[in-house]
Amino acid sequence: MSRSKASKNSFLPTDSLIGRGTEVEGALACEANVRVEGKFNGVIESRACVTIGEHAEARSDISAREVIIAGKVYGDVQAEGKLTITSTGQMFGDVLAAASLVIAEGGILHGASRMEPKKSEQTDARPAVDVHLVETEAG
Repeated sequence: MSRSKASKNSFLPTDSLIGRGTEVEGALACEANVRVEGKFNGVIESRACVTIGEHAEARSDISAREVIIAGKVYGDVQAEGKLTITSTGQMFGDVLAAASLVIAEGGILHGASRMEPKKSEQTDARPAVDVHLVETEAG
């Protein structure tokens, strides 16, 4: 029996867990995956994936390789890779950086997002060409 892609993503390996009913305040810096199911107030930095669970609340600026928001985040997010806001996710802050941004139907982003082309795409970009229309008189 095979699992669907959605269920496989639900079981990503988690190296650090802040469980439901737990409240943490401070700064969290780690190399591993982090999953928040309780409440976190502070800064989260990870070289891996940060997941904010469906019943979780993070009043945090988050910086990670990948970020998945299924609960509530009040703060700015910076993802080297993908930022995903699921159908239950709510983000109140700015997307400072993300290689890709996915917002599922029902997901909320209340803030600004800015995406820039990759550095390799910036060098390949052609310069803008000014077009001037000249009106002539015939006759």
